[in-house]
Amino acid sequence: MFDLETAANPEKLRRIAIDPVSRVEGHGKVTLLLDENNKVHQVRLHIVEFRGFEKFIEGRPYWEVPVTVQRLCGICPVSHQLAAVKAMDIIAGFGPLPATAEKLRRLMHYGQILQSHAVHFFHLASPDLLLGFDSEMTRRNIIGVVADHPELATQGVLLRKFGQEVIRHVSGKRVHGTGAIPGGVNKALSAAEQAEMRGGIDAMIKWSRDAVQLLKRLHHGNPEFYNRFGAFDSSMMGLVNGKGELDLYHGGLRARDADGAILFDHVDYATYDSLLDEEVKPWSYMKFPYIRAIGPEHGWYKVGPLARVQVCDRIPSPLAEVERQELAALGQGRPVHGTLLYHWARLIEMLHACEVIRDLLDDPDITGTTLMAEPGPRVEEAVGVIEAPRGTLFHHYRVDEHDMVSFCNLIVSTTNNNQAMNEAIRSVARQFLTGREITEPLMNHIEVAIRAYDPCLSCATHALGKMPLEVELLDAEGRLLQRRAHNMAGAA
Repeated sequence: MFDLETAANPEKLRRIAIDPVSRVEGHGKVTLLLDENNKVHQVRLHIVEFRGFEKFIEGRPYWEVPVTVQRLCGICPVSHQLAAVKAMDIIAGFGPLPATAEKLRRLMHYGQILQSHAVHFFHLASPDLLLGFDSEMTRRNIIGVVADHPELATQGVLLRKFGQEVIRHVSGKRVHGTGAIPGGVNKALSAAEQAEMRGGIDAMIKWSRDAVQLLKRLHHGNPEFYNRFGAFDSSMMGLVNGKGELDLYHGGLRARDADGAILFDHVDYATYDSLLDEEVKPWSYMKFPYIRAIGPEHGWYKVGPLARVQVCDRIPSPLAEVERQELAALGQGRPVHGTLLYHWARLIEMLHACEVIRDLLDDPDITGTTLMAEPGPRVEEAVGVIEAPRGTLFHHYRVDEHDMVSFCNLIVSTTNNNQAMNEAIRSVARQFLTGREITEPLMNHIEVAIRAYDPCLSCATHALGKMPLEVELLDAEGRLLQRRAHNMAGAA
């Protein structure tokens, strides 16, 4: 229904583009092909920027990697730093981290979960949810939210600020810090820093609870819409600890199918490449991962908040667990798959992050001074995995005998969600666009579906050497004069 080949006369199809997709991190576009009756024949999300970190990290000393790869992103740099440093812990031959070092890394990580989820919901998603998908485009932004909901907007700013301050205290800087190093951390937390954060965390918990209640009120006001918008069945994947609980810092890989049955459980993430494979397509610089045992056609999956809160058995913080159970109850024993429910799950995770931060700040280990693990024999290959705000993040490295990186493979959260985002916008197109005159508010429905995944598009592009290239020459009226292209193999 949404492939060009299904059209009897493809040359008559009309192309509409949303370029760029707004209120997301990075650059992407959506293209739609419609016939004369506005029937949608194809919808695709294209990632049109290129970064190339997988290649230019090669030849660099392994100890540079955690600081370098976080430059992939200014929103989730902590995730890249920690995923890389977890791999480098192994490559450098360090044993188990001291309790203080691991808890400081966790504190930094959950500070990032808090700040990232806050900036996404309050700054990027709330204009649609609070002001309406069809509201005037010029006020459907954070300025409009500030005008209509000033107290809520202020709370959003302060929640993000608190998360950034947690990162600064542990890592030295709010963005692109240097706190996590192979074998541990390079900075102890002072009692004054601990007290400063502890004095503010209770307000963050309250505001996070209020945000969850706000989202629930929006859902209860129109449950059918929230449950069905961009809905489609799929498998889900995330990390869980040994008890099956949500753990955003470390754990084993678990996947469930669309009905909730476990596909694999507590799998060592170092073996991810035996579970997952990646497909490439000529119309996007972002790869399409899938579960090998199922295959590329049906083996793709969702990651991120909505997947995580349903893959796990429980959340190990009491307030967030109560909210998780209420969300799960919507499915009456089956996972829920509505795209807008990502926001509900994301705010539950924001509340969980605040609870974890509070508990870590109350832990006497947090101000300890044993910051480095004991060294051991170096190895040549390792994988580091963490649950980034947007979903499961894989960093895979090989290092040669000269301590230089010889191989790097990154599967970032947004890449894991690539097919899911495409399915979401196709579902929305079927629900809202087919047969109707295409207007800006209807096009915004497509963007709303993408924003629900909180994609970080700049993190999620191909390795160098796999770049299809297309160049179009247009005249002054926008008519296509000439097109030249080469495929991923370099053939014209």
